[in-house]
Amino acid sequence: MSITLNSYFSGAGLMDIGLIEAGLRIAQSFEIDPVACRVQRENLKHDVVECDITQKLALDEQDCDAMVFTYPCTKYSTIGDIHGVRTGDELFLHALRHLAIKRPEVYVVENVPGMRAFPVVMEAMTRMPDYYVQTFCPIKSSTWLPQERNRLIIIGSRRNFAWRPPEAGRAVPLASILESDPRVTLPTAIAARMNGKYRDLPIISDPERGDIAPCCVAHYAKDKSTRLVADKRFPMGVRPYSVREWARLQGVPDWFQFNCSDTDAYRQIGNGVSVPAARWIGNEIQRYFKAGVAEMVA
Repeated sequence: MSITLNSYFSGAGLMDIGLIEAGLRIAQSFEIDPVACRVQRENLKHDVVECDITQKLALDEQDCDAMVFTYPCTKYSTIGDIHGVRTGDELFLHALRHLAIKRPEVYVVENVPGMRAFPVVMEAMTRMPDYYVQTFCPIKSSTWLPQERNRLIIIGSRRNFAWRPPEAGRAVPLASILESDPRVTLPTAIAARMNGKYRDLPIISDPERGDIAPCCVAHYAKDKSTRLVADKRFPMGVRPYSVREWARLQGVPDWFQFNCSDTDAYRQIGNGVSVPAARWIGNEIQRYFKAGVAEMVA
């Protein structure tokens, strides 16, 4: 049975990788960033539509069995409190518009746990008429990966279904994702931050202690001194993560290439969904549709 999905606010396609790994077919993905669209097209085979979702007509899109929405999380994140930008985001209304018009069998919303602080958004995405909705929070990337990253997942379906949380597993260790010869630059801010010249010290993860990395953030390229890995080969015994290591922390397979600037690559990776979390979602969608077929046969 071929199950098709449309992916909205898809970025470089990290969510799509996991869904494809689960055996689902992406019909179309929609993204406004031209560089992210190009990265998707160079790595994935589905139709990538470069557009502004706020201007896109839902009825012009391909029909699908499921819709996945990963609208930007910056204005829902608690870190936004520090900068005074935690105001919510009206892009959820356009996710709701597309969902209400197309009314697929299944829909998925992924965002930060901080979205729960916005009752209007939560009501819109969890109270859709004629849908049974289940919310999972937190979904921890550390279930699979050496990264501390928590997410909110909302799954709605036309039939009542017992969606299952991820099974506890053994995450890969940080040492296993590190490159033997990483390509990194060493900004002067590393020494300054290590010597206490910034408000915060760097978060240093040591693979020999069994540490995991902190959450991969989109703005990492702007200040790589904030998150460092212990490495005795480098000055002060620390270094930034390479682009490939940043991708591996998100579960991105090595065949997926970021043929763009490092700044764009770090941003796209940090904005993405951890691939194993997406694969869990995809496997649950597979289970839902197989159960529906079994019910019809019975």
